[in-house]
Amino acid sequence: MCGIIGYVGNKPAAPLLLQGLARLEYRGYDSAGLAVADWGGLTVCKRQGRLAVLEEAVKGLHLPQTVGIGHTRWATHGRPSDGNAHPHVSESGLFAVVHNGIIENYASLRRELEADGVVFRSDTDTEVVAHLLEQVYDGDVKTAVFTVLSRLTGAYALGILCADRPGELFAVCKASPLVIGVGAEEQFIASDVTALLPYTRQVIWPAEGDVVRLTASDCILWDATGQPVCRQAEQVMMEAMAADKGEFPHFMLKEIMEQPAALEATLAPHLTDTGVRLEELEGLFADWRQVHRLVIVACGSAYHAGTAAKYQLERLTGLPTEVDLASEFRYREPPLNPYTLVVVVSQSGETADTLAALREAKRRGAPVVAVVNVAGSTIARESDRVLHTQAGPEVAVATTKGYTTQVAMLGLFAVWLAHKRGSLSAVQGTSLLHALQALPAVAARALEQPHLCRLAEKLARQEQVYFIGRNTDYAVALEAALKLKEISYIHAEAYAAGELKHGTISLIEEGTPVVALACHRGLQQKLLSNIREVTARGAQVVTVTTEEQAPLFAEEGEVLILPDTPPLTAAVVEAIPMQLFAYYVAKARGCDIDKPRNLAKSVTVE
Repeated sequence: MCGIIGYVGNKPAAPLLLQGLARLEYRGYDSAGLAVADWGGLTVCKRQGRLAVLEEAVKGLHLPQTVGIGHTRWATHGRPSDGNAHPHVSESGLFAVVHNGIIENYASLRRELEADGVVFRSDTDTEVVAHLLEQVYDGDVKTAVFTVLSRLTGAYALGILCADRPGELFAVCKASPLVIGVGAEEQFIASDVTALLPYTRQVIWPAEGDVVRLTASDCILWDATGQPVCRQAEQVMMEAMAADKGEFPHFMLKEIMEQPAALEATLAPHLTDTGVRLEELEGLFADWRQVHRLVIVACGSAYHAGTAAKYQLERLTGLPTEVDLASEFRYREPPLNPYTLVVVVSQSGETADTLAALREAKRRGAPVVAVVNVAGSTIARESDRVLHTQAGPEVAVATTKGYTTQVAMLGLFAVWLAHKRGSLSAVQGTSLLHALQALPAVAARALEQPHLCRLAEKLARQEQVYFIGRNTDYAVALEAALKLKEISYIHAEAYAAGELKHGTISLIEEGTPVVALACHRGLQQKLLSNIREVTARGAQVVTVTTEEQAPLFAEEGEVLILPDTPPLTAAVVEAIPMQLFAYYVAKARGCDIDKPRNLAKSVTVE
């Protein structure tokens, strides 16, 4: 993995490939490369490092070819290097391949090929595909592709060039995202639709197992059985400017500031004068009182969004609610039935572990609702129902508006489900509706933290920070710690505040920074006791609380004051200054904020 772009048309391919790769940089990568084809054969150029290194190398080449593939790699097999960068080429230079995903049986295939005398030039799993294609090729690329696919185990999106067919581009999609761009006398493939926006808004989403052949004027698809199939093109409404950082120094800061608008776009279509409307879910159950249990499945920040939602779902609906890491859920043989509702949460809609968990849930007979940001994504297509967040493109690797819109959508779901189950009084329903309606404006106020930059610069010299909280404050602490370590590389951990005394407090010493999240009503005194426990051991405490509760913490060190907000929306409002805190700390440390080391935006491998 991580980014694929392909082009066939009447224009020189190399500049378009480089532009497409630039639009995929946000996904995270360690090397980049491209291959172009004409009747003279394949020309390949690839380099370790940023895309600028590849662009400099390409400047010295004459590349008029009108078909090509490009890739930005995030290392899974083999260290970052020129040799391990994509595209990978077969021994005679007949085939070039770019690949997202993992070929799980590559080791046995490699041993077999080496026994046949094939010499490998990389440590990757991808190279076996190029060599296998050459080994089985008899003049028909389609047949060679299907023959090779029958031998592969794993997840993959592939872009394939053949020197014998320089006017054609082949692609394959299995458990890894791929989109086809349809233009006027030109066609594209990409791993993310944002790479296509400057060139076309007409896209085709291949189905699982599809094989695609593109020429300048034509797009032919075959399903996994080799039968021709028609997939309808769709119009993409996303604006290209949404993937531009404008006057902001970093995409992350731009996306933090976009959160009030993203929340408004997510909430407004579902709010009426009298309550919450989720027409997408109607008919999934004849009677929503049939639901016995909720299971939220997600990874990373989406898991933290689910953790925050768990408290509200149980409080409002009375349903037992579990939150599972997708990578664990799929292997623990979870007991599910038609009355267990599984909610999968993913910003991209392509997260490999979450997709596998979705399929496991359906295999066990449970209905699945997805919360995703990308219409047409694999998770959206395979779920029984979909709740779309409206965060728009999120370019920074560390999610911000993607996370808060997930929390907001899950809050909508909690209120709607409580109403369907008859567990809300009229007074409660009205109060919750007002909270949701007010959230975008309250989120805008939460952005106003004039002292946060100074505080962040003060803590930027530290090498560890602890976050503590109770109830939804603990859920936000998990996300706050993740944001800080993702982009600043400071060791950050979150703890349920009541657990400090069970061992963790031994880590606190003179000067240890502790951020105490203290917004949850009813637990202020408990949290105050925990703050005093760490203060007594020399901790340097920053308390995040609301205007109403601020006087209680006035003598406990630094205090960040947020607008008052009810429990339903508190996790959104609290998260925003913690995102800004992480941003300013990373900036003070001189980190590459939008492209943190070792991370990828959309994790499409296990």
